[in-house]
Amino acid sequence: MISARAKARLWAGLEIALGVIAGALLLSMIMVTFVDVVLRYVFNAPLRGGFEITELMLVGLIFSALPLVSQREEHVVMDVFDRYLPFGVYVALRALEHVVSAASMAGMSWLIWRKAQELAAYGDTSAVLQIKLAPVAFAVSAVLLITAAIHAFLVFAPRRRA
Repeated sequence: MISARAKARLWAGLEIALGVIAGALLLSMIMVTFVDVVLRYVFNAPLRGGFEITELMLVGLIFSALPLVSQREEHVVMDVFDRYLPFGVYVALRALEHVVSAASMAGMSWLIWRKAQELAAYGDTSAVLQIKLAPVAFAVSAVLLITAAIHAFLVFAPRRRA
């Protein structure tokens, strides 16, 4: 069994890695967009495949940040009535929220894994730069599975009213 300290260190490392990946992707998207705009308007020659690169980096950015948002419980929620609910009902609703989220993320992970297998079998690539799409889909599936595990863990996490 993994100790609480080891779990905390593992999560801290994962949090740093995902944060660095998300930050690097965002900075890269900014740079690609800047270069594309300069080339387009100054030299009348847009960056070849700039749109594809930006699309793939956006996918990476969204899915690298998803576990961070879920673990910190910073996702969008409707909490209009939370203050009027008894604490037990509040706790039950938060647990239900994480059960549904975990099941949804696990289901999406499974579906995307299947799609990634199809992409790998067909050898699908992006249109302009011929970037293989299967590795991207496999990575998205893995991150969704990590996010599902985070939500499953949060079902049992202690609650306090915000």
